[in-house]
Amino acid sequence: MFACRLRDLKQLGLTYMVYPGAVHSRFEHSLGVFSLAGEAVHRIKAQQGSELDIDNLDIQTVKLAGLLHDVGHGPFSHTFEREFLHRTSNGLKWCHEDMSVRMIDHIVDIHNIDIDPECLKKAKDMVIASTEHVYHKGEDKKGFLYDIVANGRNGIDVDNAYGFENKTLSARFDYIVRDSRACGLGCNFQIERLMDSMRVMGDEICYRDKDYLTIYKLFSSRADLHRTVYTHAKVKAIELMVVDSLIKADGYLKISSKIQDPAEFWKIDDSIVKTIEISHDQDLKESRDLILRIRRRDLYQFCNEFAVPKDKLEHFKDITPQDIVCSQGNGDATLKEEDVTVCNVKIDLTHGRNNPLERIKFFQDFESNENFLISDDHVSHLLPAFCEDRIVRVYAKKPELVKAVSEAFENFQLKTYGMKAQVHATPDRKRNRQRLEELH
Repeated sequence: MFACRLRDLKQLGLTYMVYPGAVHSRFEHSLGVFSLAGEAVHRIKAQQGSELDIDNLDIQTVKLAGLLHDVGHGPFSHTFEREFLHRTSNGLKWCHEDMSVRMIDHIVDIHNIDIDPECLKKAKDMVIASTEHVYHKGEDKKGFLYDIVANGRNGIDVDNAYGFENKTLSARFDYIVRDSRACGLGCNFQIERLMDSMRVMGDEICYRDKDYLTIYKLFSSRADLHRTVYTHAKVKAIELMVVDSLIKADGYLKISSKIQDPAEFWKIDDSIVKTIEISHDQDLKESRDLILRIRRRDLYQFCNEFAVPKDKLEHFKDITPQDIVCSQGNGDATLKEEDVTVCNVKIDLTHGRNNPLERIKFFQDFESNENFLISDDHVSHLLPAFCEDRIVRVYAKKPELVKAVSEAFENFQLKTYGMKAQVHATPDRKRNRQRLEELH
C-alpha cells in the first residue's frame, strides 16, 4: 500500500497542469534513486572496495535509503510542506525527511519485516543526512556512504538527476534528467562522466578537477528547472489556488492533523483534490469552487514580478499581501488582503548567494593522494559571480482587480526601492481585461 501511495504522488506536484508530460510519480523517482545509488556504490567498490572495506550490507543499506527516501512526502510535492503546512501548522517544524523516517519504522512494524537493526538505522540516517538533524555519520568510518542519497555536505547526490530538493549524488542525478525529459527540455548534464569520476578521499566523495564544469552544469541545470518549470508563473498560480482550497477544507477534512501519525498520513495523496471536487458537502463549497476554477482555467491572475536588487538581497524579507494592499493608491477599486496573493521565489545553486562548488573537493588524477578546492576564476571567467535570485510575483485573485493590484505593486516598488524594479508595466490588455469583456 505504501508503494501505491508513491504512485499517487506526482513528482512535480501540480506542474503537469502546465507541462502535460510531467506526470511521473514519486514511485518512479524512488526506483531511479534506488538504481543510481546502487550504481554509485558499486562503482566506488570496484575502484576502492578493499581500501574502503565496502561490503554487501553497505550496498544494500544505500539502496534501501534511496528506495525509501521520499516515502514521507505529502501531496503536491513540496507545495504541501512549504505552503500548506507553513500556513496551518502554527510554527510547527515538519519536513518530509522526518516523516520518511517515521514511515519507514511504521512499515517495518505493521508488516513485521525482518531487517538487520543496524542496516535500518543507517538507512534512516542516510535519508535525513541533508537535514539539520544530528545523525551518526561522524561515528561511521564509512561516512562517505551518507553522501550518496542525501548529501548535506555539498549538494551532489543521485536524487537530483530526476526533483525539487537539495539532495545527494543519486537523488540529484535522478530528478534533473527525469524532469527535463518529462517537460520536453534538453539536458546537457552528463551523469556517466561524473559517476566515472568519483573517488573517496579523506572519507569524502571527490571528483577529478577536469570535471569542474560538468558539476557546474549539474547545479545550473537545477536552477534552470526551477526558473522554467517548478516556479513557472502559471504553475505557481495553480499551486496557490490548491493551497487556498486545502486550507478552506482543512477544518472539515482534518488534513493538517494527520501529519504526525504515519498510520493516517499515508492515506493523504494527490487524490485529495478529487475528493474535494466530487463532494457535495456544503462545508467544502468554497474549497470545491476553487478547484472548479482551476478546471475552467479561471486562475489567479499573474500581474507582474520583479527581481530583488542585488544590494537589497542580504536583508530581504518576504513580501506579503499586506505590503501590497498598504501601497494602493486612490483607484477605482479598494483592495483587501484576501484579494491579493504574493509568491516569493528563491532560485540559487543550492548554496545561497555562494558558489556551491566552493564546498566540493577535487583531485588531479587517479594516482593522486591529495584533494583540494578549486576557485572558479581559475577555471573560467564566464561563470556567475553571484549565485542567487529572489523574485517577487503578485497575483490578483479576481480578474477585475488586476489593474488595482498592478498599480499597488508598482507603488510598493517605488516606496521600497525608489524605482520600479519590474522589467515592464503590466500590459493594458491584462489590466483592462474585465472592462473589455464587458464591452464585448
